[in-house]
Amino acid sequence: WKIWSRPYGQIMLTALFGLIYKMPNQDVPLPVKIRPVVLKDFVGQNHILGEGKLLKRVIVSKRIPPLIFWGPAGCGKTTLGFILAHYIDAEFTYINAAFSPIKEVKRILAEGRKKFKQTGKKIILFIDEIHRFNKIQQEILVPDMEQTTMIFIGATIYNPRYYFIPSLVSRSIIAQFKPLTNEEIILILKRALKDAQRGLGNLDIRVTNKALDYIAMNSSGDARKALASLEIGALTTPPDKEGRIIFNLAVAKEIIQKNIFYDKNGSYHYDTISAFIKSIRGSDPDSALYWLAKMLEAGEDPRFIARRLVILSSEDIGNANPFALVLATNCFKAVEFVGMPEASLILAQIVIYLSGSPKSNSSYKAYERAVSDVKTQDLKEVPFHLKTHSPHYKYPHDSGGYLEQDYGVRKKYYFPLEAGDEKKLKQFFKNLKI
Repeated sequence: WKIWSRPYGQIMLTALFGLIYKMPNQDVPLPVKIRPVVLKDFVGQNHILGEGKLLKRVIVSKRIPPLIFWGPAGCGKTTLGFILAHYIDAEFTYINAAFSPIKEVKRILAEGRKKFKQTGKKIILFIDEIHRFNKIQQEILVPDMEQTTMIFIGATIYNPRYYFIPSLVSRSIIAQFKPLTNEEIILILKRALKDAQRGLGNLDIRVTNKALDYIAMNSSGDARKALASLEIGALTTPPDKEGRIIFNLAVAKEIIQKNIFYDKNGSYHYDTISAFIKSIRGSDPDSALYWLAKMLEAGEDPRFIARRLVILSSEDIGNANPFALVLATNCFKAVEFVGMPEASLILAQIVIYLSGSPKSNSSYKAYERAVSDVKTQDLKEVPFHLKTHSPHYKYPHDSGGYLEQDYGVRKKYYFPLEAGDEKKLKQFFKNLKI
């Protein structure tokens, strides 16, 4: 099997065989050894696995359609695939799309068809990181999904509707996994500490509640990361004179690394910038600063953020505070000039200023109304008196700056608000009609 020679291939297969034959292997990492094999031991995702929920009903009925598990790392996607195989007594075939060529996928599909014809048993083909398959590779899976000769499960950290072909999405149930809560992470850690056969229960480990809380809080809902940190801390902490391993808060702080998952081109990227913009629009500087910090700490391009602030200053603030656009534009120039990390200070200042500005989207709405008419109605011709060098054009400055004249459109698009400086515009236009 080619996966044996690939990165983590031996670990994955050893873990699989260990689960099937219940043969613990000390060389297998704790997150794999402690992986549950029955549904009642699965932790988390009650929103899709609770009583009456679609995925739970599908599993209990043992009529498994194609599935796409979408969610962050370490939240149970692969584990649930193992459990499904165990539950319906199916052969579990794991591949990682990052390392699996078309030839191997075709071989597995052919073997699955042959086995189904001979024995009537299906295989579960679990494709991890399936978003790495291109459209042609994804299309190869569709015929076997139609013939139901195998059970397909794809796992991804990205929104399937952005990365997968429609024919794959339409044939699958999409189950969105959420990061595990701190309480769920702690439950998993305690199980690992108690389990003497597959976990760390054969060691005399004294873990403080503060240490468990710290690991859970800094694992970002990732059980794999939390378990790996627990294992490293337990195995690298020298026992005391009584042979006890004291795993306290100081040990936890030493062994866990805080990583922020953030894809610069995927759904997490767009969701985070969306929360950022909506926080400013909602005049909540504290939330806006948090999302700003998360993006910058994860490596987001500060120029991308600055560009979005320029757009926001016109779309959401507009003439309620025209100076916001000036500051946002200068912010973009300053960010380019200064660079990180100091650019973060400039962005933070402007974020607070924009959050505290009066809001108006009336100019944005006005343009939308005008565009709608241009697209859906007969186009107007420029009136003769407004054409270049027309002798019939009336020059407003000859009449003190304003005079009534047909400018080609009688419909009203702009409705200024009583917000900030825009109320001055509203009064100005109102005075013209007096």
